[in-house]
Amino acid sequence: MPKILLIDDDPAFCLMLRSFLQRQQYEVATAYTANDGLRHLKASSFDLILTDFRLPDKDGLELLTQIRVLTQEVPVILMTTYADIRTAVKAIKMGAFEYITKPINPDETLLVIQNALSKKADADKEVTSAAPAGSLQFVRGQSKQAEQIEEFISLVAPTNLSVIIEGESGTGKEYVARMIHQQSKRAEKPFVAIDCGALSKELAGSELFGYVKGAFTGALKDKEGQFEAAEGGTLFLDEIGNLPYEVQVKLLRALQERKVRKLGSTTDQDVDVRVLAATNEDLVQAVSNGQFREDLYHRLNEFKINIPALRDRDGDVVLFADHFLQQANRELEKNVEGFDVTAEEALLKYNWPGNLRELKNVVKRAVLLAKSEFVTLQELPSEITHYTPASSQQASVSYTSAADPMETDLKSINERTEREMILTMLERVKYNKSKAARLLNIDRKTLYNKLKLYNIEI
Repeated sequence: MPKILLIDDDPAFCLMLRSFLQRQQYEVATAYTANDGLRHLKASSFDLILTDFRLPDKDGLELLTQIRVLTQEVPVILMTTYADIRTAVKAIKMGAFEYITKPINPDETLLVIQNALSKKADADKEVTSAAPAGSLQFVRGQSKQAEQIEEFISLVAPTNLSVIIEGESGTGKEYVARMIHQQSKRAEKPFVAIDCGALSKELAGSELFGYVKGAFTGALKDKEGQFEAAEGGTLFLDEIGNLPYEVQVKLLRALQERKVRKLGSTTDQDVDVRVLAATNEDLVQAVSNGQFREDLYHRLNEFKINIPALRDRDGDVVLFADHFLQQANRELEKNVEGFDVTAEEALLKYNWPGNLRELKNVVKRAVLLAKSEFVTLQELPSEITHYTPASSQQASVSYTSAADPMETDLKSINERTEREMILTMLERVKYNKSKAARLLNIDRKTLYNKLKLYNIEI
């Protein structure tokens, strides 16, 4: 039975939420202050922490920092009012899993808790263990782009070169990294993946390099860093462009000298780790903007693999859709044979902005809804069945005077449209980032990147 630590200074609210969660088969311990909650955390282990943002003795950011000193693995969910949303977003960047707004919706709260526990379970399975050869359930594409990716993987895998894997969100960058690891001489050693986008400046150093007992207040024992955990194997740094600038310096030293120094230590430790990095950003542009170190970029960029978007991989959509359909059949215990002609045509026509991740979700949903042996248009989302390719849309041009020339910069038009859509969606869901990301059919990290790109502050 999963164990939850609930921290809130309202006894009546605690009683209500505790009773609800216990009915859902969760074990719940309650605390009415931040310090009381920290004492619970030191005395016992928990699978999840659910805490109010405003507590009598600490705010959510201070509490989160102290929780992360005690444990990196336990997901933290913040409960907050709309007035605190900006700070809650900052907390997510510091490592909180999610926030929910008060007054809480029980069904929404339960869904967020389930998602957090599910992701924790997945992470626990793969943190430091190398996947056995052939265990990855994936299918190779048949397009020319897919063949080139396979060729690059086979060429670079046996070497010790650092690799940058570029591509839009959802294109399968971690899959490529795992394939490189599995085909390398390090395949029997650990493959450790870490999301740089989830690391705050305060926590990134200790997460990557570890710390020694007494390095700072609350450091009660030595902590193993991810470099140490990946010893002899591969360290995959996802969304490397989000790594805090200050930590980039330490990472460069680790790559060049193959040594790391734990926080609070005075001695270096030799490490033998191959680093693979992934990004959905333009790192060259980030270097030009001063957001990413040029020397680190060149150290990582010993070899580069660009993963094309699904819309650019001719012939792969149906192949991947059939593979995801078989996966969904196994997970949902169904026996759907495939897609009818009209459904297949709709899949091929759609532009798949969410790439493989979106395709997998669409297919799984369709298999769940399927009433016959084939998926039909009725089981596909409306944005797919009603999608009209831009090339077939009738161009509507507004003629203007010479003083107000017609705008022909397609990139600017698309960016403005995307920005307006994001703002509209955020307003509709009262600035709940998770809901907005789900409705926009992108992941939360991509949404944060776009908020930064378009200078949207909330």
